[in-house]
Amino acid sequence: MTDTPVSDMSFEQAMKELESVVDQLERGDVALDASIGLYERGAALKKRCEEELKRAEEKVAAITLDGTGTPTGTTPVDGL
Repeated sequence: MTDTPVSDMSFEQAMKELESVVDQLERGDVALDASIGLYERGAALKKRCEEELKRAEEKVAAITLDGTGTPTGTTPVDGL
């Protein structure tokens, strides 16, 4: 686990750490107090990944296509 604040992580960083957290919890060799901390960190990492995926989906949805399906440009997406 890193000391990097979850809010500062890229999608890839958050996903990698989330996988590590899940692995540790699944092994079950972590003390109860540490497990609770890991679970809380994992929940925050999951939320971060979901937020970043939503932002990416909004950007992809903003790509405009012509009649043949060829990308012709993008339209502004509010909040990005």
